[in-house]
Amino acid sequence: MSAAPSTTTARISALAPFRVRSFRFQWPADLLGSWGQEMENILLAWFILVETKSVVMLTMFGALTYLGTLMAPVLGVTGQRISNKKTYCALRFAYTTLATITMILAMSGVLMPWHVFLIGACLSVIRPADLVMRYAMLGETMPASNMIGATSVSRTTQDSARIFGALTGAALAAWLGMANAYVAIAACYGCSLLLALQVTGKPGSLENRPSSTLHDLANGMVYVWKTPHLLAGMAVAFLVNLCAFPLTNGLLPYVAKNVYLSDQRGLGYLAASFAFGALVGSLILTRIGYRLPTARTMIVFCAVWYVMALIFAQMPGFTGGIPMIMLAGCAQSMSMVPLSAMLLRTTRDGFRGHVMGARTLMIYGVPVGLLIAGPLVAAYGYRVTATLYCVFGLICTALIGWYWREHIWRLDAHGNHR
Repeated sequence: MSAAPSTTTARISALAPFRVRSFRFQWPADLLGSWGQEMENILLAWFILVETKSVVMLTMFGALTYLGTLMAPVLGVTGQRISNKKTYCALRFAYTTLATITMILAMSGVLMPWHVFLIGACLSVIRPADLVMRYAMLGETMPASNMIGATSVSRTTQDSARIFGALTGAALAAWLGMANAYVAIAACYGCSLLLALQVTGKPGSLENRPSSTLHDLANGMVYVWKTPHLLAGMAVAFLVNLCAFPLTNGLLPYVAKNVYLSDQRGLGYLAASFAFGALVGSLILTRIGYRLPTARTMIVFCAVWYVMALIFAQMPGFTGGIPMIMLAGCAQSMSMVPLSAMLLRTTRDGFRGHVMGARTLMIYGVPVGLLIAGPLVAAYGYRVTATLYCVFGLICTALIGWYWREHIWRLDAHGNHR
């Protein structure tokens, strides 16, 4: 008799976010925006690798796309002052404009690597801030009891987009050329902007804030520093960006071309496999996430992610590589979604933009990891580099769990409150 109520609760938990009108517009807006981003990632990274024939240039481009991450917390605080919705829509307008410019350059036949580097630098400013705004909008519209479900459902926009973007972007580039592929990207961004305009949000609080944006940002950083479970979450976020994401994201073009001796389609299969695993992880969390201790789940599956990435690095081809990277993607969602839910659920009102902005700053681990990995891969190969990264990541994850055990590991810890 007890099984039926449990199932019903799980279903309600998975679908409840769509009862909020704003989320019914935000979810497809984020979905189309993520589709455009993922197709763009594949096309630009492959363009750089093919045109320059250099893994170092590929890792430099990957690092460049995170250059403007410093603006994310500033825009997060600004959104709270002038309205998160206005900032949210402005970022989508910027996506549409940049994609249209790239499309015109590609159609004209004058697109060069330096153009792509410049476009990547512009994207580096708006993409991290876009994630801040997505979560800030969720924090404004969702009750705390529904946060893990809303975060999991929201995460499916990114995970499904990685599948769609990886397969479609690579296929369109191979069949139709980069210019025609960018028509689809610009269309995705344009539709995302139209949907974003229908999202509802709270008005800005500029009139109640005589202090400056930088002062607010400093207050947010102090708040994170003095809150142990938030600081532990930031440490985990920086670590995975430093050691895990470069292996299962930034270096995939190199694995496809130089390790598996494949083309854009092979890259698409790898990226889509990782994304499919991540989507499965997000869907699992929509069903059972509300039952799990968020902080402990974050630590456990962070370690699993490193183990799967380590095994993936030893695989000689697609037959073994695709299942392993799929499991790595699943572990990634099972770690990162609870991290975001913990930050949103346990942060005081008025500080969510600050905290999610600080969370986005941890993305700076990716360019550092990529810039170190490039020369290491060139000198010692992908497998040796990946092994070093995964072992280091596992050790640091264990140290984080031990050092902040009172705040994120114990079941009664604040980070594990349901």
